[in-house]
Amino acid sequence: QVQLVESGGGLGQAGGSLNLSCAASGRPIEHYSMGWFRQAPGKERTFVATTWGTGTKIYADSVRGRFTISRDNAKNMVYLQIDNLTPDDTAIYYCAQGRSTFSGSEPRDYDYWGQGTQVTVSS
Repeated sequence: QVQLVESGGGLGQAGGSLNLSCAASGRPIEHYSMGWFRQAPGKERTFVATTWGTGTKIYADSVRGRFTISRDNAKNMVYLQIDNLTPDDTAIYYCAQGRSTFSGSEPRDYDYWGQGTQVTVSS
């Protein structure tokens, strides 16, 4: 049984940084895409970033340059570094494991999800 557990969310200040972590268990992440999505209040869940099993990283245009996704296959961990926080980053952030090595930016491309971690950014 695959489980994904996010951590590292909390309250941040505009201009600051947060580092989110996702611990995976039940299926090695090595050959799968691992992604981050976020859902702001009253909005749909949207793609943030993904890292393919090959190591390729893909970012949403809205976060490119401020967010950095990384993975440690040996530890079955995925990370999301968020720099230069803005109030628009306020959302629940979800970690997801892709259906394949090359999953895309749609939620349907991912078959396992964590419970999410709240990020709140004050101005």
